[in-house]
Amino acid sequence: MGNSYPDKTNARGIWKLSDITKNKITDGTYPNAGIGHRGLTLGGSEPSEVNKIEFITISTTGNATDFGDLRRTEGNFGGFGNFTRGFAGGGEPATSILEYIHFATTGNASDFGDLTVARAGNKGLANEIRGLMAGGEDPSMSNVIDFVTIATLGNATDFGNLTAARSMLADGVSTSTRGIFAGGIAPGESNVIEFIEIVSAGNAVDFGNLTQARGQGYGATSSTSRGVFMGGDQPDSATNVIDSIEIGSLGNATDFGDLTQARTRSAGGGNNTRGFCSGGESEPNLYDIIDFVTIASAGDATDFGNLGASRRLHTSASNGHGGLIVNFPRSPELYSPTGKVVPRGGGVGQIAVYATGSNPSQTTDMDFIQINTLGNSVDFGNMTLARYGGAPSSNSTRGLTGGGYDPGDSASNVIDYVEIATKGNGADFGNLSVARFNIGGGVSNDTRGVIGTGSTPSLSNTLDYVTIATFGDASDFGDLSVARSQTPGTQSSTRGIFAGARSPGFLNTIDYITIASAGNASDFGDLLAAKGRGGGVSSTTRAAFAGGHDPSNDLNVIEYITISSTGNSQDFGDLTAARRLDGCGASNQTRGVFMGGYDGGASAYSNVLDYITIASTGNAADFGDMSVATGSGAVLSNGHGGLS
Repeated sequence: MGNSYPDKTNARGIWKLSDITKNKITDGTYPNAGIGHRGLTLGGSEPSEVNKIEFITISTTGNATDFGDLRRTEGNFGGFGNFTRGFAGGGEPATSILEYIHFATTGNASDFGDLTVARAGNKGLANEIRGLMAGGEDPSMSNVIDFVTIATLGNATDFGNLTAARSMLADGVSTSTRGIFAGGIAPGESNVIEFIEIVSAGNAVDFGNLTQARGQGYGATSSTSRGVFMGGDQPDSATNVIDSIEIGSLGNATDFGDLTQARTRSAGGGNNTRGFCSGGESEPNLYDIIDFVTIASAGDATDFGNLGASRRLHTSASNGHGGLIVNFPRSPELYSPTGKVVPRGGGVGQIAVYATGSNPSQTTDMDFIQINTLGNSVDFGNMTLARYGGAPSSNSTRGLTGGGYDPGDSASNVIDYVEIATKGNGADFGNLSVARFNIGGGVSNDTRGVIGTGSTPSLSNTLDYVTIATFGDASDFGDLSVARSQTPGTQSSTRGIFAGARSPGFLNTIDYITIASAGNASDFGDLLAAKGRGGGVSSTTRAAFAGGHDPSNDLNVIEYITISSTGNSQDFGDLTAARRLDGCGASNQTRGVFMGGYDGGASAYSNVLDYITIASTGNAADFGDMSVATGSGAVLSNGHGGLS
């Protein structure tokens, strides 16, 4: 597609170099992405318990500064943070208290709610949405993992269990999708590393081992890809060892370097570039030391500064760690000249993402285009599972793909999601109520996504729905009028439309649902001819259906309906090339784009992108090319006709 922004060799138009810098580094959906600057040290003992909160600016060096106070005087607890809030929870004597602060200000902590189990020696991690606490003592060793939704207030919810009950682990580390817990006391020192997927509840899974068994609590931090564990306690003494892992893989830790001083019962944090380790002890000595490392390069720690006083058994939180980074460096193509995010939602969202598909094998690939321009598609990232024949739904911020045919030649129930405003990989959202493939039909408005039809391998009339802003499994919505597969879907903000299908012969049926209310579909009218495997696009008022296949031919026909009425479709024009689109259409309120497909000819899979102006009639025009010829993907956008 080419860059929609200039660089220093291409500073055209009204752009300024300062705008380019802001566009690439500072402003946008995540103003702190990769450069979150505050690290907090909360509570602890020196040697009596204190409620002090201190902060450092991670990207500099220097001594810690007073921030405020916790609501209680305790130590040996866990902490975590996202871009806006930092947390401390649990502690001695075993308590369930969870409290929080706002990074952008200074001040005292406020009550958030309670952990599911009162305990001490627990440790935490987070991404932007969820914070998790794991392990501890209550007073016996605990394997509990619980979580909170950071933007709310309330009590924690059960997530699952560690592989073994233990206390005083390393601080947790994370990417935006995966969390890591390591080491601890169980009751002897442990070298276990295990992981969870943050967006889905479940038990931890073995990852590998630390280079040496150690416990008693110690500092850790992460970038978007690497976790670093600093210090700890071996059976006889504190250690200065720093280990690292690659969070996205599995395997044992490797040696990274050494701290400036061997110590345990310390706390760690960082941003995407630097990690710090503060305080701790090596009996009988307490330390006020703050060390830092550069996460991307192995090597020994360097002096950063000092805490206000020597302390141990404290916790930490930071607002720039690797769990908060969706994509850094960010993708400037998605941003405007001032560095602000391109507007999103009905009438203004311009990003379309083509996810998964086949050519001929299943793929995890995602490409994107800007609907209001012309050009070729560009790489977006990868979904969690290779498949084809799934279905999409999306609102102005988030896109989902559900179901499909996986590489094991079986129907999938997996629902993945992406944040549309940033490039990056997908993450697990939940599951469909029924595993199926060759779906094609997905519709959505600002709040709800509905996925219908498909093969299990028997034909299905099932409609599932999800609330797009949350995570979890789909729920039953109702049924379409006929069990079918390969049905394109499109929508207004109130109605979802499903048109044509195979059942097992071809259908001309058009059904509609009211997206906000569950129930069975109703008859809308008929297509011009019976067909399946078409693609759909829409504005708030009009839907257009293109291409597909009848018993004998691949089709180039485009037809349209007025969504708020009922009745038969009318002729709109023709595609630039006849092909089976399998639901692969995307739109803003003005333009519809049909992406890729299968033409049954010598080349079979298609790289064609063509577009129409939805409010008019006429033939499609050339938009550009897909980066790879592909078919049977799931296409979503942040500006379609279902969004207000």
